[in-house]
Amino acid sequence: MAFRVEGDQVQICGAMGDILNRIGDKWSVMVVGHLTKKTMRFNELRHSIGGISQRMLTLTLRNLERDGLVTRTVFPEIPPRVEYQLTELGRTLTGPLDTLWNWAAAHMHAVNEARATYDQVHMATDEPKPERRYAGAAG
Repeated sequence: MAFRVEGDQVQICGAMGDILNRIGDKWSVMVVGHLTKKTMRFNELRHSIGGISQRMLTLTLRNLERDGLVTRTVFPEIPPRVEYQLTELGRTLTGPLDTLWNWAAAHMHAVNEARATYDQVHMATDEPKPERRYAGAAG
């Protein structure tokens, strides 16, 4: 993989970091993955993902919509019906996310073994384990 940086490197790196934080976020990946299959309503999406709070799903959808990856359609009914779907830009993420998913599935056992080995070595020295965080973690 080659990284080319032209122009203002700091500005470009900041923009790339911002985008990668969004699309690399655990919940964003899950939402995009589920919306790849079909258009979904909020509660349908929440129940299909599992483990996501209503607030986190709301924030995730709002951010994905802001970034142009998801569209939100409100139907003028009583009660209002709201559906979410991927935009054309959002659909371009499915290939890279499929590749990442397949890599994780193929290597999860090796990663778990490496963690267990690391933990055994470092438990003997009483060093604290590193925090398991994802790209979108705050703090």
